[in-house]
Amino acid sequence: VAKCNLLLITGLSGAGKSTVLGGLEDLGYDVIDNLPLRLLRTLVEGSADNAKLAIGIDSRTGGFSSDALCAEIEKFNKQEEITVVLIFLICDSDTLRQRFTETRRRHPLAIDRPVTDGILHERQLMAPLLDQADHVFDTSHLTVADLRLAIDGTFAREGGPPITISVASFAFRRGLPREADLVLDVRFLINPHYIEGLREKTGLDQEVVSYVKTDTDFESFFTRLCAMVIPLLPRYTAEGKR
Repeated sequence: VAKCNLLLITGLSGAGKSTVLGGLEDLGYDVIDNLPLRLLRTLVEGSADNAKLAIGIDSRTGGFSSDALCAEIEKFNKQEEITVVLIFLICDSDTLRQRFTETRRRHPLAIDRPVTDGILHERQLMAPLLDQADHVFDTSHLTVADLRLAIDGTFAREGGPPITISVASFAFRRGLPREADLVLDVRFLINPHYIEGLREKTGLDQEVVSYVKTDTDFESFFTRLCAMVIPLLPRYTAEGKR
């Protein structure tokens, strides 16, 4: 079996499993939701070396039982090449009921009965896993953003992946780039578009870089821009931007 870092995400329906899986995917994990329990070992044993897997397993999962999953975890824990972490999501019943009502979804364990019946049944069904969990997240009072931050803070590798800064030029007449967090109008700088030999080049070409830097205002503008943006990066990172 290849070395494998395995996160198992389980808990109460409506407590935020999809949000957690999305956050882990952003952290570089290969994510699978509702994997049938009988396929778990096959997946882990067939994974690449140093794989990072995040598997969602809950009461809807084919062949699910808390005892069976606990037994599988115990077997994994006996294998030195596999590191397994169990994440359990809890939430108070009133909040869960409200979430199901707002989304107009039926509880998976109470398709033809009140949501509260499904919540109670699931709490009892999942209790053994809650006792075995390595990390328990109570999402009762967490927004989606709060939960993502909690996942980032717990599972981002030490030092974390650096935030990616993408810089792109655009033409105002073609509209603003929708994905931009900051938009700067720098049309006050000299424009290489009007220089023969530079028009077909881009800001990735050294000739364009050198030309723009000859603008007498470039240095002071760029210095002030960096002074404004750099202090914002930790705040963007705290908001979950990567």
